[in-house]
Amino acid sequence: MTDITFVTDRDQHEHEFHQAVREVIESIQPVLDKNPHYRREAVLERIVEPERVILFRVPWVDDQGQVRVNRGFRVQMNSAIGPYKGGLRFHPSVNLSILKFLAFEQVFKNALTSLPMGGGKGGSDFNPKGKSDNEVMRFCQSFMSELFRHIGPNTDVPAGDIGVGAREIGYLFGTYKKLAHEFTGVLTGKSLNWGGSLIRPEATGYGCTYFAAEMLSTRNETLEGKSCLVSGSGNVAQYTIEKLLDLGAKPVTFSDSSGYVYDPAGLDRDKLNHIMRLKNIQRGRVEQYVEQYPEATFTPVDPALDYNPLWNHRADCAFPSATQNEINAKDAQNLINNGIQVVAEGANMPTTPEGVNIFLEYRILYGPGKAANAGGVSVSGLEMAQNSMRINWPKEEVDNRLKGIMKNIHRMCKETADQYGRPGNYVMGANIAGFTKVVDSMLDQGVV
Repeated sequence: MTDITFVTDRDQHEHEFHQAVREVIESIQPVLDKNPHYRREAVLERIVEPERVILFRVPWVDDQGQVRVNRGFRVQMNSAIGPYKGGLRFHPSVNLSILKFLAFEQVFKNALTSLPMGGGKGGSDFNPKGKSDNEVMRFCQSFMSELFRHIGPNTDVPAGDIGVGAREIGYLFGTYKKLAHEFTGVLTGKSLNWGGSLIRPEATGYGCTYFAAEMLSTRNETLEGKSCLVSGSGNVAQYTIEKLLDLGAKPVTFSDSSGYVYDPAGLDRDKLNHIMRLKNIQRGRVEQYVEQYPEATFTPVDPALDYNPLWNHRADCAFPSATQNEINAKDAQNLINNGIQVVAEGANMPTTPEGVNIFLEYRILYGPGKAANAGGVSVSGLEMAQNSMRINWPKEEVDNRLKGIMKNIHRMCKETADQYGRPGNYVMGANIAGFTKVVDSMLDQGVV
């Protein structure tokens, strides 16, 4: 087994980053054994080190006239196959470890899409919750006044992530346009009126559901009639639920940081529309759902529990769509005990290594995030293409292209796992397929 102390010793407190690196390096051992020149060329040491990390202060003024200061980051991880591509996250938990893990994952995720995109990630410890539109605007303007120096349509193309939606993208783009004195596709996730793509908000959730359907097809099954647990209540969760309904499944849960809702009757279109109004317009909490639908139950977060009760309901499929490490070993075992046969990750690294090992041990259909949630960045890539050509594709065309990309990612992961004697191991398949594409491109370009 390859020793990763060259990572852990150098960056001792970056635990999320260590977790992401360890998972990839453990998966690619057969490739390293088969290709000794990878070790000679130190591709591991090179691929785990960001090409560039930008850290800057973000001063802004709140509505009371008080000056506030946050930290801004951009991790430009790898540009071997294209300009850096990855979201911006505004959340109090943002730190360098989390952004490096996300950027590292993004490199392989983007490679799997077969689109010419490198990997990056950025953001700030700013919390947009509870802030007025004017406060968010002032923060975004200050943030972009530094970031604009380091990005561009052929250099680095950020997108949205947690805490960065259409509102924030608009403020960021407006500032970039003013400072750079040009209108280019430097950000994705834009509004439709000024360069955005149809299906972009839906893409991660839709793509994750398409990937789950592809995994099921290997066992001659479909999502029709299957009960599904979904975590989260943002874009990914909302549009996972929507596509599950399209495909005849029965989603029964959703959540936010306060707790989760279980609706045994299953969500339908009217209930989903209510959730969307509650979260997207009213910016409310999921517990308010039970006021409208009293047959459902709300369970608040209990810090004393060493498991998440959302994952302890009988169901067929699970779609973790909230945040990293939301499924631990106990949660994974609860899912297995309750009959789960499919786990498709809409969030980035939502399962701990111990939980992943349990899924692999029981040989369920487990789609890791770098493969299953690649739909979001895929449509971001399609948005970049539309911007370059100054055109807009209709919804059906974007959706069909997304479906084709997810089908191709599934095929690539499956065939790669089969090739290395681990049929059905999508973790190994995704990591090896993404890794080989990136490192072969790096080697083609010399030691840079």
